[in-house]
Amino acid sequence: MNSFDWLPGGTPALLAATVAVFILAGVVKGVVGLGLPTISMAMLALIMAPAQAAALLIVPSLITNLWQARPWPTLLGIFRRIAPMQAGVCAGTLAGALWLGAPSGDWASVCLGLALVAYAAWGLFGSSPPSVPRQHEGALGAVVGVITGVITAATGVFVIPAVPYLQALNLGKDGLIQAMGISFTVSTVALAAGLWLNGGYSPSAARASVLMLLPALAGMALGQWLRAKLSARAFKLCFMVSLALLGGYQVVQGWPR
Repeated sequence: MNSFDWLPGGTPALLAATVAVFILAGVVKGVVGLGLPTISMAMLALIMAPAQAAALLIVPSLITNLWQARPWPTLLGIFRRIAPMQAGVCAGTLAGALWLGAPSGDWASVCLGLALVAYAAWGLFGSSPPSVPRQHEGALGAVVGVITGVITAATGVFVIPAVPYLQALNLGKDGLIQAMGISFTVSTVALAAGLWLNGGYSPSAARASVLMLLPALAGMALGQWLRAKLSARAFKLCFMVSLALLGGYQVVQGWPR
């Protein structure tokens, strides 16, 4: 049996399109430090069910985010500071998976589109979020984590509201990149668990996800090379505009009629 038989149609054209999506998503992550699951879900949802797209991104997202979570000597300190948020992410994702089921249907597309538009709007127009007082980080982080987890369960996208919250912790540039790597890793594991609970992460889906790691890593390497050659600010602007357009398309396409 072909490893891609579980994909709708299982055609070479679909495989080529899926590989191209992961290369592009890897390039974006290599340039701006995030976006692999976001752009993967946005584009794959145009050609397959959201649950199938979410299953495909598990391994590429996990490995690239583990890589981003380095350097290891500072990992424990950052993790301790954002641990309540990560606990909330796990609880929210699993509760959302049991409550909502696997990402699917018209409303999943609408939720995905709204999440993408909100993320793009924050990236384009949002100012730096206000700092979070250290004494409130535990409670607020847990709430942000639960909300992020429910959105993850519904859409497969785990950047809202996690990234704005992490930015508000004033961790510094390197600390923010590492915190995002940690948070995205936890979200990926929680998403995989949610898909498994709903029967959406079969052995064939896992094999296909492993195979998508290579194009994702190739794209990430290319993105890191481009980051040294191009303006990351200009590239991120194009990325956010494209994300907003894709999100708007998802909302219009998925809105029940």
